[in-house]
Amino acid sequence: MGKKYIIGVDGGSQSTKVVIFDLEGNIVCQGRRNLKPMHLPAPGVVEHPGDDLWDSLKAAGRQAMQRFPGNRGDIVGLGLCTIRCCRALLKEDGTLAAPVISWMDLRLSRPYEHKDPQVRYVTATTGYITHRLTGEFNDTAANYEGQWPIDKDTWRWSEDPKMLERYNLPREMLFNLLPPAAIAGYVTKEAAAATGFPAGIPVVTTANDKAVEALGAGLLPGPSALISLGTYITAMVQGQENIKEAAHFFTNLAAVPYQYLYESGGIRRGMWTISWIKELLGDEVALKADARGITPENYLNEIASKVPAGSEGLMTVLEWLAPPEKPYKKGLMIGFDARHGAAHIFRSILEGIALTMKNHLDALCRELNLDLERIIISGGGSSGDLFVQIFADVFGLPAFRNVVNDSAGLGSALCAALALGLYGDYREAVAGMVRVRDVFEPCEAHHQLYRQMNEQVYRHITGYTDAILKRSHSLFG
Repeated sequence: MGKKYIIGVDGGSQSTKVVIFDLEGNIVCQGRRNLKPMHLPAPGVVEHPGDDLWDSLKAAGRQAMQRFPGNRGDIVGLGLCTIRCCRALLKEDGTLAAPVISWMDLRLSRPYEHKDPQVRYVTATTGYITHRLTGEFNDTAANYEGQWPIDKDTWRWSEDPKMLERYNLPREMLFNLLPPAAIAGYVTKEAAAATGFPAGIPVVTTANDKAVEALGAGLLPGPSALISLGTYITAMVQGQENIKEAAHFFTNLAAVPYQYLYESGGIRRGMWTISWIKELLGDEVALKADARGITPENYLNEIASKVPAGSEGLMTVLEWLAPPEKPYKKGLMIGFDARHGAAHIFRSILEGIALTMKNHLDALCRELNLDLERIIISGGGSSGDLFVQIFADVFGLPAFRNVVNDSAGLGSALCAALALGLYGDYREAVAGMVRVRDVFEPCEAHHQLYRQMNEQVYRHITGYTDAILKRSHSLFG
């Protein structure tokens, strides 16, 4: 294929990452810019301040291009992935009329309300960033989840007047839809000057960020599930049917055209909770880690690995951000006694995440009549050996971790490679660009303990605590 390179953009909830890959999926260099703290001007309102998504991409892009050791002319394309379930309101010229509305904002649980006369277009974050890069009003169909008038059978905007009226989004306010792995436009001279990306290279559509991550992790139809450890933790399996009525999962458009991801229930502010406990434990952890010459995360993983499976009865329920329909939900730690310290708390959070996702994924698989043979763990949290081993032990299945474990950037590059004809199909591209780093086999004794702990105690906790939390919510919100 020759020495060619592809830019993969991964715009997440906490940072924007720009990774340059070769055609075998190796990381050549990368740039990253953390996003600013969310703007919270009123209860239920959560916005990305200013023009943060575009500004962070510009900074991350320039950083990556400064580090690129090759010939810029050998960069042949860019795959674009950004946060799903957000809403961008644009003026006639495609610039922001208001800050981008975060997926955590309660307004996104309702149809669009046209209150600002300068708003000309309503789009997803992929549409907005695609326009900033190319000047075109094109977007991937596969990033429209929630309050959008999209027909998931045809992957086109609905032609049903009632649906358009329901969502209050006339066709002229919406971008043109394309499937994943399609060329949406080409990097303009203005965008090239702002980002450092080569002018004229094609910008390729991907999908919603979880679907792109799944593709970059190598998830294709079969007896495998992906557990994505991000700000929102979820699990997914891929299939070919648009299942519209399901009790324990919802159906998203995949990064493979006309295929679907079945996504389990998840954990809001999932990996955020890990950062929260690290900060809460404070200077003691930081100082001890520094004395050992390791990061605070590695120090916490090290001490938590010495705690017995089950954290000696300390259990954590991950509800640090309540869902809109159950505002009384709160995070819980239950079972403290004198044995417990920082290591138990940290391990209990890891176990709570794994147990919660086991219950969600079990419900999904029962409904699909699917027997899993392995799980793939991706996202920043998968860098810790202890966490991946806990998943293997809780599920009783081999847990796979890839060389590129933060896989949305790789999924973006994979889509670009397909759009440019550098691979023949998705299976060939996955085989060529996605590589397994290691496999964690379950410890049977730990699996049996977690199974009993879950069946006898863990899955029943909220059945007892929800009633008291409803009373608390009436007092404290």
